[in-house]
Amino acid sequence: MTLLNRKALGQLEAWKQRAENHALLITGARQVGKSTLLEEFGRRAYPSVVRFDLIENTAACTSFAQATSAEDLAFRIEVMASRPLVPGKTLVILDEVQACPEIVTYAKYLVRDGKYDYAFSGSLLGVQLENIRSFPVGYVTEVQMFPLDFEEFTWACGLAQTAWDEIRRAVAARQSVPDHLHARMLQLFHRYLLIGGMPDAVNAYRETNGIDASRTAQANIRRQYGIDITKYAPVARRLLIRNIFELIPAELSKQNRRFNLSDIENIKRYEQVSDDFLWLAAAGVALPAYNIAQPAYPLVCNEQRKLLKLFSSDVGLLTGAFLKRDVAEILDGKVKASLGGVYENFVAQELAAHGFPLHYFTKKGIGELDIVTERADGAVLVFEVKSGSGYKTHAAIDNALAVKNYQIDEAYVLAECNVAQHGAALYLPVYAVGVFENR
Repeated sequence: MTLLNRKALGQLEAWKQRAENHALLITGARQVGKSTLLEEFGRRAYPSVVRFDLIENTAACTSFAQATSAEDLAFRIEVMASRPLVPGKTLVILDEVQACPEIVTYAKYLVRDGKYDYAFSGSLLGVQLENIRSFPVGYVTEVQMFPLDFEEFTWACGLAQTAWDEIRRAVAARQSVPDHLHARMLQLFHRYLLIGGMPDAVNAYRETNGIDASRTAQANIRRQYGIDITKYAPVARRLLIRNIFELIPAELSKQNRRFNLSDIENIKRYEQVSDDFLWLAAAGVALPAYNIAQPAYPLVCNEQRKLLKLFSSDVGLLTGAFLKRDVAEILDGKVKASLGGVYENFVAQELAAHGFPLHYFTKKGIGELDIVTERADGAVLVFEVKSGSGYKTHAAIDNALAVKNYQIDEAYVLAECNVAQHGAALYLPVYAVGVFENR
C-alpha cells in the first residue's frame, strides 16, 4: 500500500526542531491516519523509534498506568521496549493513549529529562484528556489531524502540485482556472464527495478504481465510531449520542440543513442535549456550526448555540450512509436539492481542516448565509454554497452586504463555476475553497 502524502508531516517536522522543549500530541478522529503518519515521520527523522500501541499491547498499558512518577514511567518504558533506547536519538511513540490518558500528565517531566523525544497519539483525546488531573500546558505541541482534504486526495489520485499552484494563482488574480484543469478538478471533486478523505477509503479506491471497496471501508469506520460511543461516552448518554450521530445524514438532507431537535426522541430543549453535541465534536466525528446573531467579529460573541448545523467529519462517510443509487448523480454534478447538504458538508470540512471556525447566519428579510467564518486577523468571510446551476442568484449575500452594521469583509459564492467577480461577491469553483488557510 503506497503511503499517502499528508500535509501534517510538515507540522511534525517543525515540531522536531524544538522537540527538546515539547512532547508531541497528535489528536483527531479514529482512522484519519495518525499512527501511519507518526511511524513514517519516525522512520524519516530518527535513527531509533520505539512504539507502544496501548490497546494492542495490554501489558504495556497496564504497566504504564501504574506509574507513580515520570521517572517511574520512563523506567517502565525502557523495561517494556523491544529494543534499547538511545539517549538523544530515540523517538518514543505512545499510541492509542486514550486507553491510558493519565500518562500524558507526565509529559512535562519527560520533556525536562531530555533523554528521549516523546509523541502521544490516539483517538477521542478531546474527550479522554478533558478530565485528567493536570494537562501539561506549555510542554505539549498539539497537531490535530483530519481526513485527507481535497488537495491531499488529488495528490493521491496523481495530480501534480503545479495544478494547485495554478488554481491558487487564478484565485488570487481573480482569473478563470484554465478549462482543461477546471474540468479535471470537477471530476476529482465529484469523486471526492463519494470517497471522502478517510485513508482506508482512499486507498481502497486507488487499489480498485471502484466505489464498493471504499464504501465497505466507510461502513467499517462508521461502525467503529458507534462502538467508540458505546465504550467511551458517559453511560447515561450513550444511546442519545449515538442517535444524534446517526441522524446527521437525514438532518443534512433537509432544505435548511439545520439540526431539528424534535427529531431526537423525547428531546424538546437544546439544554437537554448540548453536552452530547459537544461530545461528538470533541471526539472528532462531527463538526458543529452554530448560528450567529449577526455576521460581526468576533463571531463567538454572537453565537446562538440553540440553533446549529451538524456536519460529518468526512463527506465520504456522509455519502457512504446513503444508498449508491441515491448519490450516483453526484458524478455528473447534477444533484437534487436533498443532496445540497453534501456540498455544504464538503465546504465545512475543508474550512475546518484549514483552521477556520464554523458558523452560519439566518435572519428573516436577509436569508441564510450557509457558512460564516473569520480569519485570525478578524476578517469576516461569508460563503453561499450552490450545488445547482442557479448559482447566480444569491439573495442572502446581497441582502447582508447591504446592511451597514454587519462586518462582512469578503463574500464568496461557491459553485460548479469558474472564477468570476460579480459585484461584491466573488464566484469560485467549489473545489477552490481548499486554497483558504487560517494557520
